[in-house]
Amino acid sequence: MNIRNGIIFGTDNEFHKGDIAVSGEVITSQNDDNTEVIDASGLYIIPGLTDIHFHGANGHDFCDGTFESFNAIHEYELKHGITTICPATMTLSEEELTRILNEAKRFSETCRNFKGVYLEGPFISRSKIGAQNPEYISRPDVDMLTRLQNVSGNMIRIAVVAPEVESAMRFIKDAKDITRISVAHTSCDYETAKEAFRRGANQVTHLYNAMNPIKHREPGPIIAALENEKVNVELICDGIHVHPAVVRSTMKAFGAERVIFISDSMEATGMPDGEYMLGGQKVIKRGNKATLEDGITIAGSVTNLMDCMRIAVKDIGIKLEEAVMCSAINSARAIGIDSSLREGNTANMVVLDEELNIVWVMNRGRMIHKA
Repeated sequence: MNIRNGIIFGTDNEFHKGDIAVSGEVITSQNDDNTEVIDASGLYIIPGLTDIHFHGANGHDFCDGTFESFNAIHEYELKHGITTICPATMTLSEEELTRILNEAKRFSETCRNFKGVYLEGPFISRSKIGAQNPEYISRPDVDMLTRLQNVSGNMIRIAVVAPEVESAMRFIKDAKDITRISVAHTSCDYETAKEAFRRGANQVTHLYNAMNPIKHREPGPIIAALENEKVNVELICDGIHVHPAVVRSTMKAFGAERVIFISDSMEATGMPDGEYMLGGQKVIKRGNKATLEDGITIAGSVTNLMDCMRIAVKDIGIKLEEAVMCSAINSARAIGIDSSLREGNTANMVVLDEELNIVWVMNRGRMIHKA
């Protein structure tokens, strides 16, 4: 397949007008005059998005732990241009996490877009519980992480920890060789976060949410992350979790290359208003906001990653090039994948019109969704 005259997102993270060829499942430099030709004049061609932190969509939760739910979530994400997924667990018992991860391993054998699992909990702080279930909070335990990693077939790409809790620092030091460690659901101060990053944590989960805010005499984990260039930070750009001005300021402060857009979406994403579940707790969806029954605690988002990227560009004012970096390139890199549109890479891409509407999605060289 030859795609011609598109506005292509290059490996330099800039757009260039040009052609792109696909042979089988991969991008190639060879333009074969005998294959199908698609005219992409005036259309943006970007890598398929990678969501490394989300819980569900389309009426299903990853923690359902069933092939039916995994597949329904995957199909929804793929339709919306998210061609690589790394869904997240919740704070649950080791027994339940074992069951979920065992089924996830089986699903990964049939779904090549399923590239990992994000272990959000149980090694978190009670003081910043968010929408997690406090009943299953556990002391950071590298042996437990190892057991879960073995069950998953090494699918756990990221594990979170609150660095101020008992045994957390030892956990970070030992666990960094097992998976990527992200600071999350934490009441830690600046010095504690700084030490966590020194020991090997190199990511911050949904920045600003479920952590101490910046204060001029108590800078907290956000400033500690800013000062360490090895640390990447996640942002939820759904217009609910982080104020637009803070999104813009974060992009300027950290630089686009260190920011990862995530959706943190839950099962109500793509569904009508009503009652849903997240980690065993009831969630109420009204419009583009989901809360626990108290009506105050935000419980994940109901916005998929492609819509988060659109909101970042059209409503918040982030440059499209930077939004694509944060939604496709940086996120994939965090779980060890090169998603760029370079020769030899898997042909996962999305074609967008000038309003950033999806024209079509290509998955492994095959056009699977066309508007």
